[in-house]
Amino acid sequence: MTGVLSSQQLRTMIAEGQLSAEPAIIPEQIQPASLDLRLGAVAYRVRASFLTGANATVAGRLKEFEMHQVDLSQGAVLEKGCVYVVPLMESLNLPKGIQAVANAKSSTGRLDLLTRTITDGGVEFDRIPQGYKGPLYAEICPRSFSVLVRPGMRLNQIRFRDGQAVLDDTALQALHAESPLVDGAAVIDDGLGFSVDLQPTETTLVGYRAKPHTGVIDLDRIGHYNPAEYWEEVHAENGHIILDPGAFYILVSREAVHIPPAYAAEMAPYLAMVGEFRVHYAGFFDPGFGHDAAGGKGSRGVLEVRCHEAPFVLEHGQIVGRLVYEKMDMVPDQLYGAGIASNYQGQGLKLSKHFRTA
Repeated sequence: MTGVLSSQQLRTMIAEGQLSAEPAIIPEQIQPASLDLRLGAVAYRVRASFLTGANATVAGRLKEFEMHQVDLSQGAVLEKGCVYVVPLMESLNLPKGIQAVANAKSSTGRLDLLTRTITDGGVEFDRIPQGYKGPLYAEICPRSFSVLVRPGMRLNQIRFRDGQAVLDDTALQALHAESPLVDGAAVIDDGLGFSVDLQPTETTLVGYRAKPHTGVIDLDRIGHYNPAEYWEEVHAENGHIILDPGAFYILVSREAVHIPPAYAAEMAPYLAMVGEFRVHYAGFFDPGFGHDAAGGKGSRGVLEVRCHEAPFVLEHGQIVGRLVYEKMDMVPDQLYGAGIASNYQGQGLKLSKHFRTA
């Protein structure tokens, strides 16, 4: 057994007590190659983000950094610019050989809601070593919008793998030749490169920029909010835009991406040397993303971009990130977009599911 564990294998892990929760895990949490994690009933406002460190517990570090507690049971606002640690309902009892990696869900990243998983003894965000036994916590820092949260909300997800699953460039080239991963030439260099689309064919609208002073977003409200109250449209007349330092943008990839059913992928930032920005949140791409969507041509990747210290000119077709492909240990018994609630299959430029569409 080598690869990312699939939905049916996650159910086996739950049955064997390797994944457990209070209350119990529900079927809706199980995705093709990951498990959604749920917020618990309390949030700890802390002075700063932290990693637990070897031989320490999150509970112990909270005693050092906690400012106050926020009861989430009736819903509570996590304020923009503040850092919170929320115990998750799920806990792990991983066997030897099974490691885990966590990530923010798509809708979480599109709200500029920095969400990372921390563990007892953890020395990295979102990385959980084989054999880990213990609780899970979400560190949450709203960057652009204050958000209303409740227990049971699913802001991040966790993926499990046995052994080495990442495809090297040679294997990636072979997979692209067999089943095209993008609708055009593939730039393969330490993963599959993807670029930004700043020359759409029928409009000058290329993205959205978060407004600095907005109302709260209730994460349970789907298709509810007027985009104009939270976002400024970004238009490009000549194939480039200038990113402002500290601003957060939603853009879209030029390429339509395809994840075959026997594979999964993770979005990773591109080299820092290419400019003063980054695609801010890594993210999971499930098996079946872009598979047979829009006539089999894939789905575009939405890019969550933050500019750093200096204004930066972003050009059409500039490579801004890469997809790292991993093989599945088994083909999932459910695929992204096939009979499950997949909000972004066949997408183009799209805000999170909380906003109304025209």
